[in-house]
Amino acid sequence: MDPTELSTLWAPWRAEYFSAPATPDFLLLAARTTDDAAHLVVARRKSAFLIMNRYPYAVGHLMSVPYRKVRTLGELTDGEKLDVLDLAELAQEILRAAVKAQGFNLGLNLGQCAGAGVVDHLHLHVVPRWEGDHNFMPTLAGTRVLAEALEVLYGKLMAAQSALAAV
Repeated sequence: MDPTELSTLWAPWRAEYFSAPATPDFLLLAARTTDDAAHLVVARRKSAFLIMNRYPYAVGHLMSVPYRKVRTLGELTDGEKLDVLDLAELAQEILRAAVKAQGFNLGLNLGQCAGAGVVDHLHLHVVPRWEGDHNFMPTLAGTRVLAEALEVLYGKLMAAQSALAAV
């Protein structure tokens, strides 16, 4: 086998990320939409919503987001804090059912120097994890391998949420 065959990972969907024009706040658009599927919104509460990350760190990477744009936790009302955390809990339940997640990383990136991609619209990341899911790709190749298309996963998340609600 030619060793160069394994040196390239074909990921054409990444071109969408790099070639996309600067967009308005996609979180604000998702907060205001009536087409949840088009914006990958999984669930809604009175003051927050749960959305899939369109450019995820791992399969099933979700974000719990207040409708209102704020930069810091201190700017959230008590109701917004409760809804954001409630949706993070729901995200974990859905991900356990849909993708058999065994653990989770939850986090806020507050400020550009902390890695916030959307600095002025706080969001709580919910990243599912599995035993042994660390591999060499991010370290050696600077690449993440996602094994499932977003739309397929969205369908699984919505089905899992419906099944949980029926219980």
